[in-house]
Amino acid sequence: MISHADTVVSLLMGPTGTGKSTVNQAKKTAGDSLHSETSQIRAIRVLHPRTKLPIVLVDTPGFNDTNMSDTQVLSMIAKWLETTYKRKVQLSGIIYLHRISDNRMSGSPLKNLNMFGRLCGDGAIEHVILVTTMWDRVKEEVGVPRESELKKKYWHQMIQLGSTTQRFRKTPESAWDIIDSLEKKGVALLLQEEMVNLKLLLSETEAGKTLYSTLQKQVADQQDTIRKLREEAETEKNPQLVEELTRQYNELREGLQITFEQIERLKIPFSRKIMGIFRFKKAVGRALKLLNK
Repeated sequence: MISHADTVVSLLMGPTGTGKSTVNQAKKTAGDSLHSETSQIRAIRVLHPRTKLPIVLVDTPGFNDTNMSDTQVLSMIAKWLETTYKRKVQLSGIIYLHRISDNRMSGSPLKNLNMFGRLCGDGAIEHVILVTTMWDRVKEEVGVPRESELKKKYWHQMIQLGSTTQRFRKTPESAWDIIDSLEKKGVALLLQEEMVNLKLLLSETEAGKTLYSTLQKQVADQQDTIRKLREEAETEKNPQLVEELTRQYNELREGLQITFEQIERLKIPFSRKIMGIFRFKKAVGRALKLLNK
């Protein structure tokens, strides 16, 4: 269990497949003890190789995880953040990871960045380190322009508000350099303020409302694709093509049902909407809308 005795509690966030190596590199030098808060959120306590003080690194799942829906991922992260905040354990910082090997910012990386801005908020953004990983997979002349684009286009607002950037070079020394640059004073994320201080439901938070809107758009797109597949299957005379179109149609129908179920979990009860009209207390932080440019 994480306690006040831990000098630095750092949250690792970002798309699936970017954070495990950073945790593992730090562990190699630390004589660590591994424990889990849940089966998916892993909290690893290590001793700093120089100061011998306890450090906790918390690895979270990314959105678009192959084993969980986005609603499950958000619920899991929210529950962990809510529980630790109630225990008066605050984060020293957030390490947000991005693969420099990705040739463009789209899909999962965009969704993760968008959700990160909503749950982190502007009040905690100066405690964020934006870390690019997997530099060993690209040539320097390829990685540097990508890094520059990230800073100028996608990370510009966060950097202006105090976030810093670093490169992870896949060595223990590089991992500890990143950890050492974290703030030592505690910080509360917007999601923690909303759920604990304001007692909001997850669906009422900025992150929850954003995911709800994303899922609604996803439903509309899926319904449009299903309609087109059905129309195409009805006009085709090729039995093999019809069979393939029917298979795709059935898969999308199943996916549509899953999306509907996620939306239902994020619906705000009518009584809570009425109560919200009379809620005057506001969170200190504000959601960051990072993709509006």
